[in-house]
Order: sequence, then structure tokens, then C-alpha cells
Amino acid sequence: MGEQTFTDQYQEWKRKTEKLMSKIPERKEQFETSSKIPIERLYLPEQQTEHYIEKLGFPGEYPYTRGIQPTMYRGRFWTMRQYAGFSSAEESNRRYKYLLQQGQTGLSVAFDLPTQIGYDSDDPHAKGEVGKVGVAIDSLKDMEILFQDIPLDKVSTSMTINAPAAILLAMYIAVAEKQGVSSKALSGTIQNDILKEYIARGTYIFPPKPSMRLITDIFQYCSTELPKWNTISISGYHIREAGSTAVQEVAFTLANAIAYVESAIQAGLHVDDFAPRLAFFFNAHNQFFEEIAKFRAARRIWAKIMKERFHAQNPKSMQLRFHTQTAGSTLTAQQPDNNIVRVALQALSAVLGGTQSLHTNSRDEALALPTEASARIALRTQQIIANETGVTDTVDPLGGSYYVEALTDSIEKEVWSYLQKIDEFGGAVAAIEQGYIQREIHKAAYDYQRDIESGKQIIVGLNAYQIENDEKPEIYRVDPIVGEIQAQKLKELRKTRDNDAVNQRLSELSQAAKTNENLMPYILNAVKAYATLGEITNVLREVFGEYRLN
Repeated sequence: MGEQTFTDQYQEWKRKTEKLMSKIPERKEQFETSSKIPIERLYLPEQQTEHYIEKLGFPGEYPYTRGIQPTMYRGRFWTMRQYAGFSSAEESNRRYKYLLQQGQTGLSVAFDLPTQIGYDSDDPHAKGEVGKVGVAIDSLKDMEILFQDIPLDKVSTSMTINAPAAILLAMYIAVAEKQGVSSKALSGTIQNDILKEYIARGTYIFPPKPSMRLITDIFQYCSTELPKWNTISISGYHIREAGSTAVQEVAFTLANAIAYVESAIQAGLHVDDFAPRLAFFFNAHNQFFEEIAKFRAARRIWAKIMKERFHAQNPKSMQLRFHTQTAGSTLTAQQPDNNIVRVALQALSAVLGGTQSLHTNSRDEALALPTEASARIALRTQQIIANETGVTDTVDPLGGSYYVEALTDSIEKEVWSYLQKIDEFGGAVAAIEQGYIQREIHKAAYDYQRDIESGKQIIVGLNAYQIENDEKPEIYRVDPIVGEIQAQKLKELRKTRDNDAVNQRLSELSQAAKTNENLMPYILNAVKAYATLGEITNVLREVFGEYRLN
């Protein structure tokens, strides 16, 4: 008898295993990822050698499956950027300084709900919400306090702001100017992703068309005035938080990104003038290997889109750079210390997937804003991964894993299928207007919740392994007086500023909004005159109108 072939040996192993399973059955009839991709019992080597360059390549080279930097974290760690902001600018400034002292390497600003939808703190619409889920920023005065004694030429700042992103960016530029820092030296990111607001989050102000105009105005302005600034962070995070699967998160995020690129090109921009400053924002969820494969697949798909669809020439235009945040929707109010473990594993998946920056959630965020102690544990989680685990010592350490590569290929295939469907609708904007993307997310969210309620999906401490008399940690509460304090600050501002200058700048902005001029210089002039966020937004509301769900 000749030697057994690989196939023969595998079939013999399979027969023995299935015989054993008659005595010791597997835990489930079907194993699958959150995206319903079947998980095989065993993954085997495939004849991939001739396809290696096409599918994987080398780190720092097209198609960037294995990472966008040749040496990744052997050169330097990802930016540890903890998302923070609450109450007043004074309170948030203190927290930022605390986090920087603890070793954080970048700032990430959370704005309160009124700021996110363009209302001043003394507006009736803002009542009861001031400073609750982020910091209240009404004018350049607040922004000056927020970044007091923080050198903006040395710290990179991310701002989670969308509909009024141009106004908050203008405030940041003006603060830097007062510090003596040129806008060309500023580094950071504004989220500026309005399409996902219509899909999943709801903090929109204007209809899609003028919203897209503001985004392309920012692209154009920053390409010359803020060359180191990431002009958009195209967000899958909130799509995933709304209940999407991993596949949908990538597909809908990249569909939105395609819409932004097309809009910028239609506005007369060349793809390589703005594409290198596009950034992405993804969720790190619970299914460890699926998340790693998701990040790798997203890089490969984006590289192909930029090269083949938009004919980008600059390699940086093809590199998908992304920030990651661990999954807030997975945190439980029950046994909140369990969240420390969840967050550590989610963060590890982001690092193994090659993230450029990372926020780790705090254990108590299912209950309230994080305390300083909780925020410190969350930051220490990143520092332990970076310095103690050894996972940063080689590039793409899970590259070549039979399972990870197969899962990467499966996710890529399903994402392309979604992108084709969205193209058939006429692109992301049309698919959103017709409710297709929202329906897909709602169905996935329903299915996941049904799995939790049936016990098919175990959530430790929630639907299994419960304990009686679960102790709750000390939680942080925002002082309700913050709204009154902000209103008083606004009253004082309007008394002391040059109101004629403010009115003049707002009138100029209104006129420019009725033309095709870039609005960034006009918004910056209004901000420097201490026009408030609400006043600037109201001028644009009058010209653009407001978006209302049908």
C-alpha cells in the first residue's frame, strides 16, 4: 500500500471524530458567527500560495489585508484615545488632563445632545439635556476653556460631531490660533459622517443634499488649510450599535464612504487630494475571530474600491485607517465588573485586527458616565495589551490562520454582495431614502435580541449565571445645575461681545449659503466673532431647511 494522501488522512480523522460524536455530541447542531456565517469544525490549509500576493500581500502594501504599516506596532503603538466629555468645559478639561497624566496619547471629545443637534444650552429644546452625554459647547469661549493648557500642536484630537461638524472644527481652529498654533500643524479627526445619522443615530439637522455639501466644503478647505487633519471618520460603530451584523457594519460603512467620495469628485475635487485623509470608525464586538477578520476584510475591500472604482494613484488613498471603540451595546448593568473582561477581549481583537487608535469602554457605562477610577482601568487595559502580552511584537500575528483567512474571505464575499445591492438602488443615499439599509439593520437587531431571549446567545450575568443582590459600583452623576450655568455664560457673552460684528458675520454666512461658495471661511469668521453654535446653525437652518422623517 502506498502512503496515505492528505485527503485520505483527513477523511480518516473525520470518520473517527464522527464516531466519537455519537457518544460525546457537540454543544450545538450549527455553529455560526454573528453574521450567520457557518463555522466549520476544522479549517485546513488551502492551495493559496499563488494567490498570496493578490489576497494578502505584505504589511504596508496593497491590498493592505495584513496592515497599512510595514512594521505596525513594532514601530509605535496605536493611539490610546479615550472618549470623554461631560458637564461643562471646565469639568471636561480636568478629565482630559487627568487622562493625559495617566498615559493617554490622544483626546476624544464627546459633546452633549444639544451641541450635536445645533442648539445652544439656553434653547428650550436643550432643557434637561445640557452636559448629560457629553460636554456642552455653545461658543468659542467654551472651546477655549475645554482646551486650556492643552497644547494643540502636540495632542491629536478626535471630535464625535456630525451635523454641526464644520462649526466645531472652526472653533478648534480658532482656539489653536489663539494658542499661536497654525492650522497646518493640527492633527485629529472630526466624525462628520451624516449618512449614518439618517441610518442609525438620529443627530441630523439638515436634509441630505446640503449636509453632503457641508462635508465636501470641509474636504476642500482642509486639503489646503489643515493637511494633517482627518476630514471624516466614516462610522460603522453606530451602525453596529443599532444592531447590525459584522458584515453589515462593513458593507454599510463602505457604501457610505463611496457616496462621500462620489460627492467630493462631483464637487470638483481630485480623489487623491482628499482620499488620504479619510478615516473610519469601527466597533469591536464580542465574536473575537469574526472581529479580527472583519477589520482585515474591510482593508482589502476598501483598497480595491479606491484602486479599481475610483482609480486612485496615491497608495495612501487606498489605505483604510480606522479608530476602534469597544462595543457599548454589549455592556451589562448586571455584574458590571464582567464588562472589564468583555472590553479587554474586544480591545485585543481590535489590536490583532490592526487598528490605528482605540477607545476602551469603562465597566460602569451601562449605568452612568464613567468615574475616574473606571476610566483609568479602561486605559490600563490598553496599556497592558500593548506592553505585557507580546501581541504587538510581530505584524498581523493571526495572518495565515486557516480559520481567520477563511473567515476574512467569507466576510469579504458577503460585503461585496451588499455593495452590489446598494449600487442597484442607486447608491447609499438612495438606499437610505428607500429604507433598505434601515430594514436590514432592524432585522439583524431583532434576530440577535430573539437569540438572547431564547437563551441561544448566552450573555453572562444577564440571561445566565445571574447572582442575587448584585452590588452596583459608585457612579458619576452630572450636576443638574450645569444647564443654568451654561445659560448664564451665554447671557454674559451676548452682553460683552460685539453684536454688530456677529450680525454682520451671520449675514455674510447666510448669503454664502445661498451660493456654491465654500462655507468654512464664513463659519470661521462667525466663530471668531463669538457667534454661538445655535446662532450659526439657525442661519443654515433658514437656508437649508430641516430634515424630518417621513
